Amino acid sequence: MSEDRQRVMVLTGASRGIGHATVKRFSAGGWRVLTCSRQPFDPRCPWPGGAENHIEIDLADPNRTIAAIERIKEKLDGRLDALVNNAGISPKGPEGARLNTLDTDLRTWGQVFHVNFFAPVVLARGLKEELAAARGTVVNVTSIAGSRVHPFAGAAYATSKAALAALTREMAHDFGPMGVRVNAIAPGEVETAILSPGTDKIVEKLPLQRLGQPSEVASVIWFLCSGDASYISGAEIEVNGAQHV
Repeated sequence: MSEDRQRVMVLTGASRGIGHATVKRFSAGGWRVLTCSRQPFDPRCPWPGGAENHIEIDLADPNRTIAAIERIKEKLDGRLDALVNNAGISPKGPEGARLNTLDTDLRTWGQVFHVNFFAPVVLARGLKEELAAARGTVVNVTSIAGSRVHPFAGAAYATSKAALAALTREMAHDFGPMGVRVNAIAPGEVETAILSPGTDKIVEKLPLQRLGQPSEVASVIWFLCSGDASYISGAEIEVNGAQHV
């Protein structure tokens, strides 16, 4: 990879939480970040060039996701150093109730899988030439809920994240010959605006006994996109304060 050009990332789910922290981390590191979100660009976001590098897209609509690939390509110079599939949705029932396999209607299952699972497939396939040209990397953001029943994350969310973990392995196998690495990170309880009431009871039982910070998750993404991770592919890194043990 040439060091005389600015590295470029495409990031979904950039408007808050882990995504917001990731933009700040990579922008501070000199990267150009193309942000993708359902929301229009917020001028309060503290990074340069945000408005012109933003793509408003609803990943729940597969046709719009496919159409957005051409808009993304127009903003690239034929190379893409990193694709971070961070967007994810976890619908709730009345008063924030967990939606289990008995309560979740098929339309909700489809919406969740379009955002959490199919969009990463569509984007990675659509941008494979640009990733290959840069010998870039893909990072899929899964979840601790993908490997166990979680008290708050719904069944559709959990199974979509489990599927995304499996997809990461498949993509690492398929994209590897192009020189593209594919990995995943699986966050646990991270302090964001969408934490469910009662999360404090989970935190009390964690070995580290605290919530994770979005910046700590962003730092793991930074590592996976760096040359220090040049021989890591097909991995899923737990970022959860030992919650998984």
